[in-house]
Amino acid sequence: MRMVKAGTCFLILACLLICTADGWAQTTGKIAGHITDQSTGEPLIGANVILKGTQMGSATDMNGDFYILNIYPGMYSLEIRMMGYKTIKMDEVRVSVNRTSRIALEMEFSVIEGETVSVLAERIAIKKDQTNSIRNISSDDIQKLPAEDIDAIVRMQPGIAGNHFRGGRSNEAVYMIDGIKVTESFRQENRSVEVNPEAVADIEVITGTFNAEYGDAMSGVVNIITKEGRRAVEGSITGYLGNYLTSHGDKFVGLSNSEVDRIKDIKFNLSGPVWEDKLTFLLDGRLNDDQGYLNGIYHFNPHDYSDYAPQDRTLWHTEDTGDESYVSLSDRIDLVVFGKLTYKPAPAIKMSLSSTYNQRESQWYNHTYKYNPYGMSHSENESMMWSYQLNHMIGSNSFYELKLSYSDYQTGDYVFEDPLDPRYVHDEYNRSNGFSTGGQNKGHTVRTEKTLNLKLDYSRQINKRHFLKTGIDLSRITLDQDYRSIQNAYRGTSLEYTGYYDGNNEVQFPYYEPTTYSDSSTYSDIYTHEPIKFALFVQDKMEYESMVINLGVRFDYFDADAIYPTNYRNPANLLHQLESSRYSTYPKADPQYQISPRLGLSYQLGESALLRFSYGHFLQLPPLDYFYQNNSHLVQVPDFTTRMGNPNLNVQKTIQYEVGLWQQLNDMMSVEVAVYYRDIYDLVTATIFTTYDQIRYGVYTNSEYGNARGLEVKYDFRHKSLMAGMNYTLGYTRGVADDPQMSFNRAGNSMDPVNKMIPMAWDQRHVFNTFAGVQKETFGATAMLYYFSGEAYTWNPIAQSPLARINLFPNNQHKPARYILDLNAFYQFLTMGRMKMRLTLMAYNLLDRLNENNVNGATGRADQFIVQESDLAAHRSDYHEYSDQVLNPSNFSNPRIVKLGIGVTF
Repeated sequence: MRMVKAGTCFLILACLLICTADGWAQTTGKIAGHITDQSTGEPLIGANVILKGTQMGSATDMNGDFYILNIYPGMYSLEIRMMGYKTIKMDEVRVSVNRTSRIALEMEFSVIEGETVSVLAERIAIKKDQTNSIRNISSDDIQKLPAEDIDAIVRMQPGIAGNHFRGGRSNEAVYMIDGIKVTESFRQENRSVEVNPEAVADIEVITGTFNAEYGDAMSGVVNIITKEGRRAVEGSITGYLGNYLTSHGDKFVGLSNSEVDRIKDIKFNLSGPVWEDKLTFLLDGRLNDDQGYLNGIYHFNPHDYSDYAPQDRTLWHTEDTGDESYVSLSDRIDLVVFGKLTYKPAPAIKMSLSSTYNQRESQWYNHTYKYNPYGMSHSENESMMWSYQLNHMIGSNSFYELKLSYSDYQTGDYVFEDPLDPRYVHDEYNRSNGFSTGGQNKGHTVRTEKTLNLKLDYSRQINKRHFLKTGIDLSRITLDQDYRSIQNAYRGTSLEYTGYYDGNNEVQFPYYEPTTYSDSSTYSDIYTHEPIKFALFVQDKMEYESMVINLGVRFDYFDADAIYPTNYRNPANLLHQLESSRYSTYPKADPQYQISPRLGLSYQLGESALLRFSYGHFLQLPPLDYFYQNNSHLVQVPDFTTRMGNPNLNVQKTIQYEVGLWQQLNDMMSVEVAVYYRDIYDLVTATIFTTYDQIRYGVYTNSEYGNARGLEVKYDFRHKSLMAGMNYTLGYTRGVADDPQMSFNRAGNSMDPVNKMIPMAWDQRHVFNTFAGVQKETFGATAMLYYFSGEAYTWNPIAQSPLARINLFPNNQHKPARYILDLNAFYQFLTMGRMKMRLTLMAYNLLDRLNENNVNGATGRADQFIVQESDLAAHRSDYHEYSDQVLNPSNFSNPRIVKLGIGVTF
């Protein structure tokens, strides 16, 4: 896979209009209300309720009630008409995904035909059915924030610290686009496809409990709803140039404040009608080329051979054929394209097709390769997702959605795409004196994950009180994993290490030819599996005057499509001359199924407050890597070298409780408080097994436990062109292992097991985010300040300290606090009819703060370390100082980024 050239991007974007699709479930909301006579208080029968700008509406029933289902998220105006009464126009009615906006109105008698009364929707009308911690971020808010990707917007919400939702591991949340799960299944750390914020209508972030329709997640859900095409042609194109402007050049070598194009970014968005208002299109794209802030120095080539082993420096042999230029080791090129066609052949039917295409080349800094930059591997990703949706209203009280999607996600990590590339060099060049002085990373991974999904949802408003929703979700994943460790074809022969000095006094190893082995060796892990997931859910939203109850249940089924050894003491049957009972057989793993109940309720306290409570069991399959790893079941020597997947892994489970209060202080301000507690069971860990020949290795099982508790506070202020807000999270996260390998690795290093609950590595006591902004027609600015108290780290005293003899538990100290100030500002300087030109300034880490992400285990700081005489005595180099080895610039987050853009909208 190679990044397509910028010149072909527009061709790809245009072609995507032909092969496109929309998302599937959880993409609409509802408006419900009650209309009465202002003078008598009696319900009005037959009042017409019209949703302006759509073909949707309703009429009040015998009790004065109405509801409008299946509304696309956004801001709307309602018009209520009835003969003999003043027409009411209600503006700023916000509809969010999976939410009910409740309206209560009194109509005034009128003797003059055509009189109109204008009102604004109350915010409590939108909040009333919130039974858990849900935050909806609209497209209007997204464009004002100092953020250019979905992750940054999600991290602004309370309860989220980095990639951790309410204290969970980083792979416990699920991301969806238009209701389609896009979190990859192998590690559950990344998304198979992404969209740009400019293509998003609404983001639903759930950090607490969630309804039965959501599954395969323990900590949180992020549902990204994409925009649809407009009735009139609209578009924008913006180009940015940027740089890392920093005063910390001593930390980040190779950066120059005079550069103007270290970051190159172009975005565009186009939408409009194809056939009147029946067929519309949306096309959105971005190409971002960011060279990053972490550089290496081209001092060595992979084919250089250096030997610094002798104590006598006159005996050193050095080959350094690089040109000393700076080479980016944290660069990233991203192409993201989204296209969508929406077809409405009739008022009750909507069909849509969409396609998402992503391509990325990237690498992340490895300090070892600072002086041998071309020996480091890089990553290449390419993905495509198609989806189709049919949404059909059946009368005024029910609708169904049929959704189909297919995604193809490919990722690779290697130096060269071809594992037999002749540019790979002999392993004898792979030498180090604190830094790599030659050689290459010989790991080679190519993985493909193809997912076919079908989902059918049915929703029905049974009566005024009950809104029933049920659905099925079927997925088949084809996972193709190909990991190879590149070996020498002459391995094991007498010629393997034969070398000589050539005429330039350079060492040559002529007997090298790259090769790879099949899956029957410990140098490869190659397999294909086709697991199946199925889910069925039923939920009822019960809506009363002062209370809303969400009650549901979910059934999940999983078939791993894999075999397993029946005797883990002889998993590959390589030990012979044993009793027959000591040999493994290989049955297929049994399918699993689970049932999880969900409950949430909210209660209205007076005219401007809501109290809520929720409880539920939330299940998630472990990453598929833990099911299939080491597919050949081979155990390596020595001890603690091998880890093996287990197709019989159970789901991981969270039982969560939450209590929250939302209070509207006045028309401009509101505050929300929530407290939560989570018990986390059956977390995956590598359990130690011992073979009959006494080799110890790990098999993944479900046995770890953790818990999390915390407090969240959110304040929001909106008044005309002014906006401000803050949120605060107090969190405690405890467990016995940071990840599935931690306990296994401690045993391998002859360390005592952790026998008490300790803070997790991401345990962060305080997270505080605040923003303020002003938005006018021709100018605007929003600033966002983040504060994070330090995460946990393991303090290790030096060997001479008496404390070194004490068994200290991991994560026993906390890193320094961090803070970041970001800014998004624009100025519109030219208007020509519908065309407008604007300048945009994006600044990240505006104060150029040196934030420490990682620290030295002995000092607790990123740029401080303890040097002993033995360290200096063992240091042998003619090209770097000892301090260069221990001062790793990737321990700091990015310095100041400034991007200046010019764009046009029409």
